[in-house]
Amino acid sequence: MHSIVLVKQVPDTANISGQVMKEDGTVNRAKLPAIFNHEDRVALELALQIKDKLGGKVTAITMGPPRASDVLRECLFMGADEAVLISDRKFAGADTLATSYVLSEAIKKIGDYDFVFAGRQAIDGDTAQVGPQTAEKLGIPQITYTEEILEIKENSVKIKRKIDGGYEILESALPVLITVLKDASFPRPYKAKRIMAYKNARTLIELEKLTEGNSLLYIDQLKEEYQSKKLYIQTLTMDDLKLDEARCGVHGSPTKVHKIESVVLAGGNHEMIAPDKAGMSILIDKLMEDHILG
Repeated sequence: MHSIVLVKQVPDTANISGQVMKEDGTVNRAKLPAIFNHEDRVALELALQIKDKLGGKVTAITMGPPRASDVLRECLFMGADEAVLISDRKFAGADTLATSYVLSEAIKKIGDYDFVFAGRQAIDGDTAQVGPQTAEKLGIPQITYTEEILEIKENSVKIKRKIDGGYEILESALPVLITVLKDASFPRPYKAKRIMAYKNARTLIELEKLTEGNSLLYIDQLKEEYQSKKLYIQTLTMDDLKLDEARCGVHGSPTKVHKIESVVLAGGNHEMIAPDKAGMSILIDKLMEDHILG
């Protein structure tokens, strides 16, 4: 079985404030620490469990700026066999429509897969749209809100998914795209041996930086050396994927932010209510007056 896992490096939105928002409504990611989107880690865990039981391989892919290679190294530390960075300045400002287009074309280029896993949603957008839109563009079935993989056969999979008030059991033909809930599994810790083995894994962009100012290093030789050591993280650009530029980045993103507001919750005037029968009567009258009671 070959599983492709969509992962994302996201800003730590627990620390977000108005100061990290740009005027165009996008997040200034440089102002926030970057972390591995949790539901994507869970998706990777489910893919690794399939590999543990049935063999095969796991490929992690991410679309983002050059520093997103950090999350790919974390995938290798967990157990992924291969990692692919999709990065190009022309992808900047992409909404879910443009992002799913790029991801679907990258998956087609990788090819020969049985599963595409993704977290239900990323914490920096909360749209839960990229997974389903990617499946639609690939022309494959999708199962969302996955809680558990119940059974895998040669050409099909049976899954338990969460719905309002309960769950349902669905069976799908392969290949299939699956989005995963955060409680579907507990991600395994990084393995010390894999950290030592892959801590120096590098993308093409990172290798190019190594050659800057060093006349003794040549990018082609360096790339070949890292490939031979299985430390090369494949990098795909718009040209590599032969994409329609009009469907990428800002140009291919119809979603626009209308307005941004910083909401500050602050206490206003308060009134002391005596803890006796008369005070309770006053409190009830005020609650009824505000239509909270009655």
